[in-house]
Parts: sequence; structure tokens; C-alpha cells
Amino acid sequence: MRHPLHPAIVHFPVACWSLAVVADFASLRFGALAWSWSAGLLAVGCAMAVVAMLAGMMELTRVPEGVALRDAYLHMGLMIAALTLFAARLMLRVDHFKPLPPDAVSLLLDAGGLLALGAGGWYGGKLVYGHGVGGE
Repeated sequence: MRHPLHPAIVHFPVACWSLAVVADFASLRFGALAWSWSAGLLAVGCAMAVVAMLAGMMELTRVPEGVALRDAYLHMGLMIAALTLFAARLMLRVDHFKPLPPDAVSLLLDAGGLLALGAGGWYGGKLVYGHGVGGE
């Protein structure tokens, strides 16, 4: 039996990006103690997202045509949007490899990235639990 690699890897960017958003919004209350973790979490999340996306692309051939494939494309589009928003957020966070505190634009990118991540994750779950993709 071949186990798909994509579902095993996606937990890393989901966890890192979610924790980065929590750290950024917690900085409104706790200051640098909270946001100082965010840059590293965003960087690891973006790097692992690229690996997860490559694994997902290799497994795309296992998705049946029709509604399941449409949901797969929606999942991919939303996850690319999340990666784009979080990568932009990371670029705003770093100046000469030194992290910067979040501002209003950064927090908006965080919120947009988290929404895209949640919606993309929902479509990923729909592929597995609704369409049976990835099961043997």
C-alpha cells in the first residue's frame, strides 16, 4: 500500500502559520514577547508549504475527474493564496534578517492568510472525507 505524502506534511505549515498569526495578534497585548516568534514560524511554514504543495501536485493524478477534481483545484488555489499572503507577511516582517513588529497591514495579511488556510483546509478535508481521495 502506498501512503500519500501530502497529508503527512501539511500539518507543518498549518501549525506554523496558525501559531504565527496567534503570536502576531497576541503582540497587541504582550508586545515583543509574542511577535518575536512569528518570523521563524512564518519562514518554516512557507518552506514546508512548498514541500507540501509539490507532494500534492504529485498526488493530483489520483484525484478522480469531476466534482472531486474541481474541489482539488479549489483547494490548490486557496492554499496558493495562503502561501502568497503569508510569504508577503514574512517579507514585511524582516529587515536585514531582523524581525519587525506587526503593523495594521501585517495583521490584515495574517487574517487573510488564515482565512485562505481555513477554506483550503476545508476543501482538503472534503477531498479526503467526502470524495475518498487518498484512501486505499
